[in-house]
Amino acid sequence: MQLKELSQVTGTSPASIKFYLRERLLPPGETVHATRARYTDNHIKRLQLIHALRQIVGLDVGQIRSIVQLADDGAPRLALLAHVQRVVLNLEPAGGTGVRTAAADAVVRMRNWPEARSDARDALDRHIAVMEGLGINLPLELLDQYSLAVDQIAGLDLELTTFECDVNDVILTAAVGMHMHSQLMLKLLALAQASHAIQRLDGGGSP
Repeated sequence: MQLKELSQVTGTSPASIKFYLRERLLPPGETVHATRARYTDNHIKRLQLIHALRQIVGLDVGQIRSIVQLADDGAPRLALLAHVQRVVLNLEPAGGTGVRTAAADAVVRMRNWPEARSDARDALDRHIAVMEGLGINLPLELLDQYSLAVDQIAGLDLELTTFECDVNDVILTAAVGMHMHSQLMLKLLALAQASHAIQRLDGGGSP
């Protein structure tokens, strides 16, 4: 298909398609002659991915480029998913001298998670260190219950991520899933906290 048809099929303006081509978010089409190129279903999938990452997840052009270039370079799926998590959840890259906390070590042991360096592990250690610095108590019983709940949720999330399909679909399901599921968790937690407060402080009346 030509650019005009690609625009019609995806609902993306020709100007936006040309912008994505210039910004290397969208791979070039097959050259037909000097002023015309042919596009395929892969371009449709990539545009759908770009739209989702921009409109649903809220990523900017540079963040999207970092993800799709890693995919286009043939990065292993584990490395790709780690980068998607870093970008979508705004995790800092894992450093070589990050702080380690006894509480995070305990969580890893309780859940039998791999003792591997990652952005997520570093982020947990930093957050726990801040909480401890503020004098917030983190008993093992609380960490056990929290980590058990999120371990079960994470397992369900990964079941919904298709790893064997087109890389654009992998990124789409992983990125949108991470974003929407994390927001769902926060909303559910807010409702649970509000509900417990109502039951304890207002005799169980309607909010």
